This record gives sequence, structure tokens and C-alpha cells, in this order.
Amino acid sequence: MFDIKSIFSSDGVLSRHITGFRMRFQQMEMAQAIADTIAKHQILVAEAGTGTGKTLAYLVPALLAGGKVIISTGTKTLQDQLFKRDIPNVRAALKVPVTIALLKGRANYICHYHLERSLQDTHMSFINREEIQYLQQIESYAHISKEGDKSGLSEVPENAAIWQQVTSTRDNCLGSECPDYKKCFVMEARKQALQADVVVVNHHLFFADVMLRDEGLSELLPACNTVIFDEAHQLPETASLFFGESISTNQMLDLARDAKVESLQAAGDFIELPNAIAAMEKAARDLRLTIAEENTRLALAVIMQTPGFSVALDSLLEKLMILTQFLESQAERSEGLENCWQRANNHLQLIRRWRDEAETQGYVRWIEVYNQALQLNATPLSIAEIFQKQMAASPRAWIFTSATLSVKKNFTHYNDEMGLTTAQTACWESPFNFAEQALLYVPTAMPEPHHKTYIDHVVQAALPVLRASRGRAFFLCTSLRAMQRVYELLLSTDNFDFPLLLQGQGSRSYMLERFRELNNAILIGSQSFWEGVDVRGEALSLVIIDKLPFAPPDDPVLSARIEKINSEGRNAFMEYQLPRAVINLKQGAGRLIRDEADRGVLMICDPRLITKAYGKQIWQSLPPMKRTRELADVEHFFHAD
Repeated sequence: MFDIKSIFSSDGVLSRHITGFRMRFQQMEMAQAIADTIAKHQILVAEAGTGTGKTLAYLVPALLAGGKVIISTGTKTLQDQLFKRDIPNVRAALKVPVTIALLKGRANYICHYHLERSLQDTHMSFINREEIQYLQQIESYAHISKEGDKSGLSEVPENAAIWQQVTSTRDNCLGSECPDYKKCFVMEARKQALQADVVVVNHHLFFADVMLRDEGLSELLPACNTVIFDEAHQLPETASLFFGESISTNQMLDLARDAKVESLQAAGDFIELPNAIAAMEKAARDLRLTIAEENTRLALAVIMQTPGFSVALDSLLEKLMILTQFLESQAERSEGLENCWQRANNHLQLIRRWRDEAETQGYVRWIEVYNQALQLNATPLSIAEIFQKQMAASPRAWIFTSATLSVKKNFTHYNDEMGLTTAQTACWESPFNFAEQALLYVPTAMPEPHHKTYIDHVVQAALPVLRASRGRAFFLCTSLRAMQRVYELLLSTDNFDFPLLLQGQGSRSYMLERFRELNNAILIGSQSFWEGVDVRGEALSLVIIDKLPFAPPDDPVLSARIEKINSEGRNAFMEYQLPRAVINLKQGAGRLIRDEADRGVLMICDPRLITKAYGKQIWQSLPPMKRTRELADVEHFFHAD
């Protein structure tokens, strides 16, 4: 058995090989707990405060234990960091000959079949000259690239519309029927993953592929000895998404687009088909137009009262049924037409199920409305049993880690939600000296958050603090509307000349780069900047949070879950809403102190932190920083900076 203590000691192999490594007792203890969990095929839920060094704490025992390891992360950025930097560094330090593979969702890989179809398609009149240039660059890249990963072609922006034409989806992939199957980039990436000792995936891919066996990767999990989830606080949300069913108008439009191309190339003589495609496409667009709002979630009861929705849904079903019949009659003429028929049939079943099934026991039906699209969803009220079943399939170690999983070191909420009834739990505090490095400020004389001018009061209270900190702030809002209002108010403030950056003015990485460069900016953001963002040093010295991040109670999934818990005689607020808000708040607060030398103020504007009985539970879950309600203390803190 390897000796964790000597590896993590101040003169051990990590110290000699990894730049900036410092011995931390918390990290050593965490690594030992993970090594024991792996050896005994157990389940561990581990919270490790910022600066613990949890990546090394799980990588060292995972690489030394041998066997196959799946590491699942919250984002593609973290995936790339593990694959390109962290795992190679640890492998070199420990001198272990492990092979590693990076596996992303299929939308990240160029598809030869769809690229070829796009190059042949003379009807792509909606594509502008810039997109045609991108298409040529993608064609050249596909010839020379071994991986076909779109992140390797930086000349074509990640959000360019052309990517949709040259990558595959689960719907339109032809699988082993594809004429380009032997040189498929997705299949090659999977082959590498099956052969590798360590496979790095992200949560979306883990649940879509491994749990639901959707993408033919079901052989990956049985061979695996250890599964590690980093950023594990995101799992309940991701799992809910994948354990349910959903179908969107975008999928209909993709089907229409692919069916057009296929019918032109393989069934040009069948004149009824283009008309049926156009009719279905129009019906899908009409369904979206029945709802005026954008970026909102609506419960089934609300939607069914929306004028025209049911009629538009029936119309879509009718047009889709006609299209399905026509596609079936032409399916044998090409693999592509066969695929379009299968998809149309599958979409038909999903929409019928969503429309016709009375409120299925244990599921809630709702829709999400985007700018251009609308999605029908059926989501399980609880994922615990489904996840338990998947985990019980064969004995292996499961490790769940994040900086935010508990409420005052109590993991009941997280374990109940995920079905982790037999899990061991452990908590390691951050090694940072929060009492000296940070100050928690809750301003006085604030109205309740439901007050109609609440955000105006937030900005008034924040102005002197922003001046004292000389900008250098994240202003984190719990809604897009509040974010926009904060931006407008700061923009119109006299004699206030700090640079303002608003979420959405560029990609997240671009915004962070600008924020670091400017060194006195105020970045106003919503959900995108609450987690997974690391700004060390003086550029970020203040984090302002507008209010406690309780999920909106009119969210259809949340309100159905609240109703279910309360109907069982339990208290949904204390058991579900409060713990979720605490975990969310800890994420936002975690942006402030990222390093041993960082200093900063966390300003939470919400008076409920002081006035409500549950407020104490919330601030006791935050790192142990000094607390004040006096502006003078904040000014003094920054003066000493």
C-alpha cells in the first residue's frame, strides 16, 4: 500500500515535482480518506473548502490504486485543465504509467457525414459568406486533425452557426450504418476512452452516456473501479435533466433541415415530401409563437390555459404524423432518410406521451421557453431511487467532492437528494485564515427583498463600499432582471467612473480576462459568475450579493417538489429550499478568497440574514470571517489594504 503521508509531506514527491505545492494537513487527510474509500469500494461525500487542493487529494490515490477511473467534472474548462495539466503533472511526479483519455459530448466533434452533406448542399442559402469561409476551414481541419475536436480550431468561433451543420446529435447520428463509421471522430474518442486507465468526462456526458446508455458507452462503467465527481454540488440538477424526458421545437427544426437535405439527395422525385417537411417546420415555429414570454419556465396547468397552445400542439402532432408516414415510405432509399424516419417517429411518441399521460406518478410536466425555441419536459420529482439503482449495479468506489455540499457540516440534504444512504461524509475547512483575510458586511436599514425598489436600495448601500474598494468587485445578482437594473443604476451614477462589465457583453472567459486587465472594474453578473470562476489577487477584493439565492417558488419543478415534501408532513422550506440556498450562497461567497494572500469583503444585502431565525444557519455555514453591520469597518478594512 502506498504511503499518502510521505507523498504529501513538505519534502515528498509532490513538493519536488509540482510548482507551488505546499503541504496542507487538510489535503493529506482528504487523500487518505479517498484512498481508504477506493480500497474498500465505498461511497464518500467530501466537502473541502477553497484552497484545500482537492484535485491533488483525489488524483494521487486514484492513480496509485490502479484499475479504471472515471473523473467527471462540472465544466469542459475543468475537463481540459485535468486532462492537459493536472493529471500529466501528477502522473509524472508519481511515475505511474497510466493512460488518460478525454471524452466530450458528440457536439464537440466534427462529423464526416454531416460535413460532406453540408459541402454538397447547394441550397444552404441562409449561410453567409463568413460561414462559408468557416466551412472551408473546418473541411481542412477535418483532414489533418486526429481528434476532430472543435476546440482545436480556434479560428472558427465556438458559437458559430455552422457547427450545427457539421457535427452530429444523438438524433441524427447514423451509428454503424454511417458510410464514414470507420473514420468517425466520436467513435475514435470512445475507443480511446475504453482503452484508457483514466477517463475525464463532464457531468452531462456521464449521465447521458453512462447512466442512460444513450450513446453506446455503456461498457465504460462496468469496467470501472472508481468514479469521482468533482463539483458534485451540480449533480442533482444535471441528473434531474437526464432522468426525465424532453423534446424541443429545435429538434423539430433540425429534423426538417436534415430531411430537406436527404430528400433532395436521395428522393428528389417524391414531390409530397418537401411540402410535408415545410408544414411540420411551420407547425413547430407556430407552437413556439403561442407563448409571448422568453427565458421562462411554465407549469402544465398554466400552459394548458394559454390560448392556442393545445391547438398548436395538436397541429404539430398531425403534421409530424404525416411527415413520419412519408419518410417511412422513402426510408430504404438512403441511411439518412432511414434516420430521419426513426427520429420523426421517436419525436412523435415523446410529444404524444407528454400530451396524453395524466400527471404520471412521480413526474412533473412543464415547459421551458427560450428566445427561439420551446421545450416540453417531464422531470422526476426525486432522483434518489433512480440513481441508487444505477450505483448498485456493481461494487466500486464513488467519490463526490465540492467546496459546497453541506449546511453547517450537515450533509443530510445532499445525501437524501442523491440517494446516498450508505455514504461516509467528511468535511475539511479551508486552510485560509478567513478571520484575518475577509469581512462579512450586512448593511442596515434595508427593506425586505420583495419590496419593489429593493434593487435601488441595494445599489445605494453598495455605492460607498464600491468606492472604498476602488472597484475591484463582483456584483452577483439572483436574477437577470436585477442584474440589468444594477447595471443601469451604476451607469447613471454621477462621479462614478469605474469600468462596468455586464454579463453577456462577451464570453465568460473574455469578461474575466478584461476584469483582470482593468484591475478596478465592477463585473455585474448572474448565475454564470456564481461558480467556477477563479480571480486571485487584488483585482477582486469585493463580492456583493444582492439577496439570498432562494430558487423562485414559481419554478414548476421546485413547486412540485415542495408540494410533495409538504404533503408527506415534512417541512419543505427547512429540508429543501433553505439547504439549496445555503449551498448556492457558499458558491457565490467562494469567489472572494482564492489564495493565501487574498483580502476582501463579502457584502450580503439581504436583511433576512439578520432578521429571520434561519439567517443564523446561513451565516454559520459560510467561512469563519469577521462580521459587521458598520460601513466604517468596511472602509477601515480597505484603508488597511
